[in-house]
Amino acid sequence: MSGRAGGLEERETVGLSEVARRLGVHYMTAYRYVRTGRLPARTTGNGRWAVDPGDLAGLRRPRPRGHAAAPRSRAAAMVESRLLSGDEAGAFTVCEAALASWARPEDVYLEIICPALASIGRRWERGQLSVGAEHRASAVASRLVGRLGPRFHARGRKRGTVVVGAAPGDRHALPTAMLADLLRHRGLAVADLGADTPAEAFAEAARSADRLVAVGVVSSLGRNRSSVQAAVAAVHAAVPGSRVLVGGGGLADPEEARRTGADGWSGPDARLALDRLAGWASGAGARAAPERGS
Repeated sequence: MSGRAGGLEERETVGLSEVARRLGVHYMTAYRYVRTGRLPARTTGNGRWAVDPGDLAGLRRPRPRGHAAAPRSRAAAMVESRLLSGDEAGAFTVCEAALASWARPEDVYLEIICPALASIGRRWERGQLSVGAEHRASAVASRLVGRLGPRFHARGRKRGTVVVGAAPGDRHALPTAMLADLLRHRGLAVADLGADTPAEAFAEAARSADRLVAVGVVSSLGRNRSSVQAAVAAVHAAVPGSRVLVGGGGLADPEEARRTGADGWSGPDARLALDRLAGWASGAGARAAPERGS
């Protein structure tokens, strides 16, 4: 290649697939970095993008604690507004803009969509939103997660399988869908059983899983401990020695979680559930009573 000394043309370059691999992001995220000017690049004669590997360092640096707090909260508020108005395209645009500037796919779920949904839930509980408005927002959020899901695909050999599902009687499928995507992004295979999963279905999925890591039972409903307990018992009976993590807004009390017989508890903290399950896949932590973060 020819060009100015020290310029991009004279250095070894990499394509967007390699950029995505080195940064640990989806190909389309790497493309957005280029498209928005966050990552310098040029097009080659065959129409491909060429990137100087030296320019990747700034994107790899860990962000200081509290960095971009205002953009994050603003993005969550914008998504909340669009969910309530039924504006799926608008909500998706907010998420795409965040991915192009400061967010990883994990951040979009944990720092934008989850806070937006939590705020909607609190407003509904206080009587500030109707049942219809809450249901419409949930439906739009489900479609939004469906569009974002492919961004969480991680290449390479999987580190094992995690089975996730909502406890029997719990009709909320969105928490398990988001958790499943987050686990896939961490290099795990996931069997997402969705909403209202019978105890025997948890057991069957655990028994047939390839290199089972753990089973996650999500409960968004209060007073649902007996159903969660049945699911935990079914998994332990089907696969002796298996681990079961319980969590969700319906299991905010560690003592109640302990009585389910589970091996770990995350409460309503999605990030803690993600870290615990991914940690078990890496062999971190010992089988323990379900204390928060155990």
